Amino acid sequence: MNFAMSLDYQSCIDCKACEVACKEENGVQLGADKQRIWVSQVETSIFGQPFISLHPSQCNHCLDAPCVDVCPTGASYFALGGLVMTDKDTCILCKGCMEACPYDARFVDDTHVAVDKCSFCYETRLVHGEMTTACQATCPTKVRLLGDIDDEESDLVQLLKKRKFYVLKEEEKTVPKLFYLLPEHDDYFAMNSVSPDTNIYTWDEYKPIIEAAKAKRKPQWKTVIL
Repeated sequence: MNFAMSLDYQSCIDCKACEVACKEENGVQLGADKQRIWVSQVETSIFGQPFISLHPSQCNHCLDAPCVDVCPTGASYFALGGLVMTDKDTCILCKGCMEACPYDARFVDDTHVAVDKCSFCYETRLVHGEMTTACQATCPTKVRLLGDIDDEESDLVQLLKKRKFYVLKEEEKTVPKLFYLLPEHDDYFAMNSVSPDTNIYTWDEYKPIIEAAKAKRKPQWKTVIL
């Protein structure tokens, strides 16, 4: 099993329901900015007119995660299903993982005095056999879809086979597992809604990248969550 998530970002209406649900489920203070998940607003232009692009964001659970490499105590580690997790009891708050993360996805949890981040709701849902997250379940426009990219028959892989997508900060070579779906049936709009140097993928094109990174890192995947 290899957990990943797609984001149909053009469907996001910035209602904040996902952020509230995430904070409520994971004990994060309401109103805390960019903690676990958030929605970024990117000002750009399309067809020569000003345009605001909404990008729901969270930990990318990278297959080749630099945050794991820099942690001196093993508090950042690969767990079941390729999840990138944090062990709050082992964290010494050196913040090396925060500096290493290209996505600014980590934050200091003042309650535990340790670094925390999105875990795809492992502790509250995945461990109980649920294949959804709080943010996915509460979204009124169905932006997010969690799934297993090792399962060719999963809803997520079936969706990625139908839709083109891109990943963020590919130049960092982290092999992120958040897939941003391009708008359907409008290639001109799709290409004008992203940076011109963004690589657009089909599933068949991105799958070998995933497989190569998984082969490199899977020996580090732990069999239990710390």
